[in-house]
Amino acid sequence: MYLGLDLGTSGVKAMLIDVDQKPVGSATAALTVSRPHTGWSEQDPRDWIAATEEAINALKSSHAKALAAVRGIGLSGQMHGATLLDAEDRSLRPCILWNDTRSHAQAALLDADPRFRRITGNIVFPGFTAPKLVWVRDNEPEIFARVAKVLLPKDFLRLWLTGEHLSEMSDAAGTSWLDVEKRVWSGDLLAATGLDENRMPALVEGTQPAGSLRSELAARWGMANNVVVAGGAGDNAASACGAGTVKPGQAFVSIGTSGVLFVANGSYMPNPESAVHTFCHALPETWHQMGVILSATDSLNWLSGVTGKSAGELAAELGDELRAPGSVTFLPYLSGERTPHNDAVIRGTFTGLAHQSDRSALTQAVMEGVAFAFRDSLEALKQAGTRLSRVTAIGGGARSSYWLKAVATALRLPVDIPADGDFGAAFGAARLGLIAAEKADPLAVCTPPSTAATVEPETALTGAFEEAYQRYRALYPAIRGTM
Repeated sequence: MYLGLDLGTSGVKAMLIDVDQKPVGSATAALTVSRPHTGWSEQDPRDWIAATEEAINALKSSHAKALAAVRGIGLSGQMHGATLLDAEDRSLRPCILWNDTRSHAQAALLDADPRFRRITGNIVFPGFTAPKLVWVRDNEPEIFARVAKVLLPKDFLRLWLTGEHLSEMSDAAGTSWLDVEKRVWSGDLLAATGLDENRMPALVEGTQPAGSLRSELAARWGMANNVVVAGGAGDNAASACGAGTVKPGQAFVSIGTSGVLFVANGSYMPNPESAVHTFCHALPETWHQMGVILSATDSLNWLSGVTGKSAGELAAELGDELRAPGSVTFLPYLSGERTPHNDAVIRGTFTGLAHQSDRSALTQAVMEGVAFAFRDSLEALKQAGTRLSRVTAIGGGARSSYWLKAVATALRLPVDIPADGDFGAAFGAARLGLIAAEKADPLAVCTPPSTAATVEPETALTGAFEEAYQRYRALYPAIRGTM
């Protein structure tokens, strides 16, 4: 058996798979986000441990025999979070999360240093880890002075699980400190933020062993003492491992809390000017590019909170037949935006509202706005030299057939729907645990699922969607600087 642990923003998921990679059982535990000021987003790292214990204890209650047979554990986690520890490995402050934009001024200063784009292959986005440390240095100097280690969220869980300060390439690539081509920490970039390699975790590949489960925890959960913990991956790379998006040209669209258009690459292909992320993959000698939007299903969840209807009820009101875009346009910039704008202060808008703009019109506009944000990412990937022929849909929003039709038509690409099963980050993490424990061939393990159906672009509506997309694109420059 193999265990995948996925530390997300809204919860921790634990999944057991067997040697044939069939899911045996899973459990989840919820997390909350603190937003003490506009643009801030934080979590207490101790809550991650409590949620992980809750999820594993639930598995122990329902699948004790399977849990006892676990040979490898893989980790996946929300990326970019700044988890700051003192010399005793105690958390110094709440973790500053991926969708926290307070460090936009520090990010701009770092990005103005040409070494950052040249070495990392990426813009220094406000959500990345390095500018957060500079913000702490500027605003909380007493805390910065006590920082002994900087860990990413999943690697804080690893420290608790194994006692090791370790990370891996895919997550480290999102810090703005990694030489992404050479897959090593950059001493120059660390020094530019007042740090050095002694305050960073050692690096392994995601498929390699990265510690063993502590005997105390093994005894608590009825597990063996020699359980291998794999390097693991950042959440998007882990999802790619789960979906089998590991060979050059394979791609997925993730309609989750945030949105991702992800493509695997066999070589390092940076183009930071396009605002595309170029990161290491979880597999050795593999990279990936992705366009990232900050509020995908989060946009529909926001509308849900405003209307008092669940996201599922809102989607159901639209039915399954794709409509031509109406007069209402939605920009899904509720937390700013990454690809293609790199704008931390922009915020979302509705335009074109009229007396007849009812709830379903707003829902339709939200879904179309997210689809058009994915189209922006597709255009940015084209600028970065990548061409896609089709994508696989993953994430909670992929359960909406209407949304998938809107995405396929906006992208003008077929969207494949995997056969029933959970092929997300927890499954990908479990696969990495299997690879590390058994020294298995990563490509033989990380195969794509069979396709249950394909959503084709609705050619009768592509013209209307193109016209609506051009309206969408014209809105950002019109409102930029007004927030």
